[in-house]
Amino acid sequence: MITPILVIVVCLAIIFDYTNGFHDAANSIATIVSTKVLTPFQAVMWAAFFNFLVYFFVKDHKVANTVSKIVQAHFVTMNVILAGLIAAITWNLITWWFGIPSSSSHTLIGGFAGAGITNALYMGVNGLSAVNMHYILTILAYIVLAPLIGLTVAYIVTIIILHICKRARPAVAERWFKRLQLVSSAALSFAHGGNDAQKVMGILYVAIFTSHIIKAGDPMPNWIPLTCYSAIALGTLSGGWKIVKTMGSRITKITPLEGVSAETAGAITLFFTQYFGIPVSTTHTITGSIIGVGLTKRLSAVRWGLTINIIWAWIITIPISALIAAATFALLRLVH
Repeated sequence: MITPILVIVVCLAIIFDYTNGFHDAANSIATIVSTKVLTPFQAVMWAAFFNFLVYFFVKDHKVANTVSKIVQAHFVTMNVILAGLIAAITWNLITWWFGIPSSSSHTLIGGFAGAGITNALYMGVNGLSAVNMHYILTILAYIVLAPLIGLTVAYIVTIIILHICKRARPAVAERWFKRLQLVSSAALSFAHGGNDAQKVMGILYVAIFTSHIIKAGDPMPNWIPLTCYSAIALGTLSGGWKIVKTMGSRITKITPLEGVSAETAGAITLFFTQYFGIPVSTTHTITGSIIGVGLTKRLSAVRWGLTINIIWAWIITIPISALIAAATFALLRLVH
């Protein structure tokens, strides 16, 4: 049945997807803005369009299915979902404010898992029994693997492009790569929307199942993907300019050729993981791709001090989100 707490959860889920959009807009548009192929306004319009376009093409929501199973059904309550969303939104806003390109995906997963573990502890059982360790370990593995895949693919793509275009006139090549960057940026935005919006779909599916609106095994209601793709597209329209600066110029200097390589590598990695239902971080993936492009020039082309700081943000995102969710869950228990 529809309850006040379900309405609050749905509203917060939409807010999270919106913050995910403006937080991760940098992933889709940073390179295309830094290479001046599009203005910031044009870039967010372009990215938002392809974020939403996914709705008409992706009907098999494997990533959403994975996220919905992170916490074992026996330990899921509306308070668990609510605490997880509050924690995810909080950490998203903190990292956005300080311009830290952390993962919105891992924030949500960490918050959901942390609340589930806390609920298990209140029930007097082992906290880790509340989470599906197979999915958690896969997600943790891809914190490392996703940027490494992006880095490797970007490096290979850049080398191939440089070899193909070694006799091309620089001015002609520059014009073509600026056109191609529109395609690669669109592909990355499409992959970003398809990957990231599905995480909230999984949470909303769990929420309406927990509220007994649907039964186990029922298909996902169509309003859930429509709402999630719309929210993430609107968030992208809002941009995230502090993170754009970090991603687009401070890791390494990006040219249109390198923008094409980084965006293509990021899109390939996201399509690959989405196919297998693995909820990876778009932020991690495109960061790895940008580093891979920088490495084709020389090791010192990458600003490793900044990169290490970004990696630390990746490492702490899940545990901090889990702790915020645990504290929020405890407060919700006191209120109720």
